Amino acid sequence: MRLIHVGNVVIDLVLTVGDLPVRGGDVIASSTATAAGGGFNVMAAAARQGLPTLYAGAHGTGPFGDQARAALAQAGIEWLHPARADRDTGFVITLVDPTGERTFVTSPGAEATLTSADLPEPKQGDLVYLSGYGLLHDSNRAALVPWLSKLPVDVLVFFDPGPLVADIPEPALDAVLARADWWSSNTTEATALTELADPADAARSLIERTTRADVLVRTGPAGCVLAVRGQGVARIDGFAVRAVDLNGAGDAHAGAFLAGIAEGKDPAEAARRANAAAALAVTRRGPATAPTRDELESYLRVH
Repeated sequence: MRLIHVGNVVIDLVLTVGDLPVRGGDVIASSTATAAGGGFNVMAAAARQGLPTLYAGAHGTGPFGDQARAALAQAGIEWLHPARADRDTGFVITLVDPTGERTFVTSPGAEATLTSADLPEPKQGDLVYLSGYGLLHDSNRAALVPWLSKLPVDVLVFFDPGPLVADIPEPALDAVLARADWWSSNTTEATALTELADPADAARSLIERTTRADVLVRTGPAGCVLAVRGQGVARIDGFAVRAVDLNGAGDAHAGAFLAGIAEGKDPAEAARRANAAAALAVTRRGPATAPTRDELESYLRVH
């Protein structure tokens, strides 16, 4: 099996701050770093667990595009398309506060120019990762929604709506919910769509709203809620760690979960492994800090 990612690889400009600035104000960052982020984090997490991974999104010409491709190559991730000649890859300004929470401002680039001609024909058994960010860009949305409806039924579609789920046009979201095999989000995102604060209630509502999807709702240090059709809702415990940077935790969770599913693990075991991967990721600074397979196996043997 392989993972085909049709989301967006961007460059994260990560600034660690003592507090967020007030409107019109300014703060001094204690540290600054740049790294490939966005969709790269999920792909890196999956690849580190041994899942072959292909980036099918767009990427640009310029320093950010060069940095994105260098990161993909270093992670052993192939990309499908040549660089767009007319623009660079986009970037995200990420502010990380003392609690590890992160706040984003996104500037789109070449990754927002996907067309129907760019999209591949998945093979039997492939896994497709779709991000809600892709559905916010007009070109990407116009390409992805019809493409999803034509995918073979044996191609598993994993959808993560992202924090801007409320901004996704309703027809596009409905089309994704009709085709997705997995919905994965944090509690805030699930609540934004269902208006239910309890993650278990939100998971049940999402099961009812989708056509065929099973549901993961991440609950931070507590782990996640897993809702599988016909099996009810289960809480999968998390792992207690000292978090220093929450950036990329959900991506580490998604990549490890998909790798587990690709190996044939049952959803509860895949979710447990994903919880552990996310726990390890938040103990490290940076957006793409998911563990390797050996690191994850070692951690799980002890815990």
